[in-house]
Amino acid sequence: MFASGEEGGGGSLLAVNYGLAVWTILTFLILLFILKIFAWKPILAALAEREQKIKDSLQMAEKANEDAKQMIEENKKQLLLAEDEAKKIVEQSRVYAEKLKTQLLEESKVQSQKLIANASQEIERKKNEAFDQLKNQVADLSLSIAEKILKQSVDKNANAEMIKKYIDEIQKN
Repeated sequence: MFASGEEGGGGSLLAVNYGLAVWTILTFLILLFILKIFAWKPILAALAEREQKIKDSLQMAEKANEDAKQMIEENKKQLLLAEDEAKKIVEQSRVYAEKLKTQLLEESKVQSQKLIANASQEIERKKNEAFDQLKNQVADLSLSIAEKILKQSVDKNANAEMIKKYIDEIQKN
């Protein structure tokens, strides 16, 4: 079944050549030794460096993620503080508006009361003036009637004073 390589000139594919196998194994081991000396350390170093870069990238990504979460929380807190501040400002504005409204109402009441008091005083003054004018007219009219009745000239000033006193006495009673 197995034919040797010397017999047929080319050898069979299934024939085993032990010398060639030894040289192949020896060459493989030498190549493996050379690779271990020159290539294995750089390959391992490159793999270790790549592994470290990946770890660093993952750590940086986790840190960035944590920082982002922290910033989101901080922004939420600041937003809540801003909302609270806005509510306080609105409330202060409302309270100020109420105080201003109350103050303006009080001022308008005081001013209207002053106007009413001034108007009352003016009315009283005008009433007194009108009453004085009426007294003078009554006195003049009385003198005129008395003159006509007596047909004589009477001292107007003396009689006017006397009539005013008489009207004042009547008014007091």
